[in-house]
Amino acid sequence: MSKPPQPPGPSAPPAADAPHGARRVGIIGAGQLARMMLGPAIELGLTAPVLATSREESAAAVAGQVHLGRHDDEQAVRTLAGEVDVLTFDHEHVPAAILEPIGAESLAAVRPGPAALAHAQDKLVMRERLTALGHPCPRWWRVGSRADLAEALERTGGRLVVKTPRGGYDAHGVRVLDAADQADDWLSEHGQLLAEELVPFTRELSAQVARRPGGEAVAYPVVQSLQKDGVCYEVVAPAPGLDESAQQRIQALALAIAEDLEVVGMLAVELFETADGEVSVNELAMRPHNTGHWSMDGAVTGQFEQHLRAVADLPLGATTPRGPVAVMVNLLGGAAEDLAPGAHAALAADPELKVHLYGKSVRPGRKIGHVTLVGEDAGDLLARAHRAERLIVDGPATAAPADGTTKETR
Repeated sequence: MSKPPQPPGPSAPPAADAPHGARRVGIIGAGQLARMMLGPAIELGLTAPVLATSREESAAAVAGQVHLGRHDDEQAVRTLAGEVDVLTFDHEHVPAAILEPIGAESLAAVRPGPAALAHAQDKLVMRERLTALGHPCPRWWRVGSRADLAEALERTGGRLVVKTPRGGYDAHGVRVLDAADQADDWLSEHGQLLAEELVPFTRELSAQVARRPGGEAVAYPVVQSLQKDGVCYEVVAPAPGLDESAQQRIQALALAIAEDLEVVGMLAVELFETADGEVSVNELAMRPHNTGHWSMDGAVTGQFEQHLRAVADLPLGATTPRGPVAVMVNLLGGAAEDLAPGAHAALAADPELKVHLYGKSVRPGRKIGHVTLVGEDAGDLLARAHRAERLIVDGPATAAPADGTTKETR
């Protein structure tokens, strides 16, 4: 049996006189990430109220305490802050103008803080800071006019990627252009855009780390991710073919970014890897991340528990893998509106499978859950995970049989 890569331990020991940590962690946002924090919060003895726009949201449907309100409603955020020790996030969209006074007034600790969060909220801010710090990034330009875009296109050979600075996710707010007039609508709406060279990457990697307020930090194995229509579809941990030296180099990069930006909580660094083995930073997320879902069942400490430990200033957990390989496959909305029959069939077919459903209504392509497996062979694990995926999203009556034949050929 091959031995999985061993992630580095804590980068700094906790102080001997460290407090026992926060007891009440308020979560702004009530999507699936908040939902998956709730189980670990209960196990850690934390109170974890959520701020939701409706009681039907993924986390609100199962949370013990729900505050109704928007993330950009100052009063709603301040009300939640007044009842907890720490505020953290299901997403990065809370305005800094709301968060800064909360921290300044010591109403609640904000983790990650607004200064760090700015680098996940605004891609131009992120690119400027990472470039100034010397971290590897694609060539990029701040463009504010069609002429700026035309100049960037000329420098990149006639094609580039354009991103809206704020609000983009899962392929939203991203375009590949070959003419300067193809972003006129975005320039009119946003004023400035981020333009980047098209990186000739061979695959996408993700490096996740967790950091406490005092600087203690740990890293997870670097993983390989595959996208489907711009949405994370499958993850293999650790990234196949990535040797120990490259693992350590990329982990060190992610740890350095977390320290440089003073992130508290989980940080995901999404990366492009090129044929020569070099990497460049694509995007940052300062919260649990889709590419870390494998860790719920594949690591000693899953990312949701780790995020809570970090923001509550509790000792960080081991990130050691539970087996040589772990895989995660996202469940994207398909034909089945009721996921229970397919989930039942998938669990019956593979007792080692772990199924995580988000309690969300089904729409085509929408993230409605994920499955994970841990074992020794990535190909076998992925085949089993995708078999389960088809059973759940299409329903057991329409999914392909386990032997790979179709109902018609049978």
